[in-house]
This record gives sequence, C-alpha cells and structure tokens, in this order.
Amino acid sequence: MLQINKMNMSYVDLYSSGAHRRNLAHFASIATLAAIDGEINDKERELLDRFANKLDITEDEYKEVMKSENKYPINPPASSEERLERLYDLFRIIFVDNVIDEEERALITKYAIGLGYRSESANLIIKRSIDIFSGRISFEDYLYLLKN
Repeated sequence: MLQINKMNMSYVDLYSSGAHRRNLAHFASIATLAAIDGEINDKERELLDRFANKLDITEDEYKEVMKSENKYPINPPASSEERLERLYDLFRIIFVDNVIDEEERALITKYAIGLGYRSESANLIIKRSIDIFSGRISFEDYLYLLKN
C-alpha cells in the first residue's frame, strides 16, 4: 500500500487528473486571496462557494483548502503565455453560466495581479477577457487578441 506523506506534498499534488488539479489549484489560490485581509466574510464565502461549484471542487477538498493553516500561494509562471493560459482556464470555467458578476471580477483581478500583472495591465486583460468570453473562442484566438 502506497503511503503519501502530506507534509512533503501539497494538497493539489494528491490528484492525478490534470484538469481537476488545475481547478483545485485555481480554487486554492482564490481562497487564499479572499482570506488575505483576515477572516473570510459571508459575501466572500458565498463567492468561494460559487467558484467551488464552477470548478467542481468536492466538499472534502473545499474543507481542506479552507483550513486556516492551509495557505496556497499563487505560483506565477515565468512566461506571459502561461499566465494568460491560467486566466483563460479560469475564464472558461467562470463563463460556464455566461455570467460574471462584480465580485467574481474583483477576485479575478486580484488573481491576475497575483500572477504578476501590474494593476492597470490586469484590469485591461480582465476587461478584454470579459468582452471576448461573451462569445466562445479558442485559446489561440484568446492569446492573439490579448497580445494585439
């Protein structure tokens, strides 16, 4: 029987599914951002619940991520294309219901800044992404539109 030493492995590393692993990593980073100013209030918890639902996070995963001793940093990729790919992944998930509200927008902007974008660049990328995601496009088209 394989034993996993949780002390040497992040919670996200326990999952083998690439897509689910990315979703869990996104959720953990977003939860950390929401908690950055102290306790998570009811409005933030409601938003995290929506993200958890959209990201297909299980109840056990949610509980593990939300433990006060667990803080998951955003590990920004070195390349601009990889940072945009992370935002693209998150936008695809958020736009499953074709809606983005102000709270989701604010949290995504914090996420973009956590990925290494300056505030003004993050706001521009988020605005363009919302415009783009009002329709359905491929990542290559998304990348092209944001770079031009």
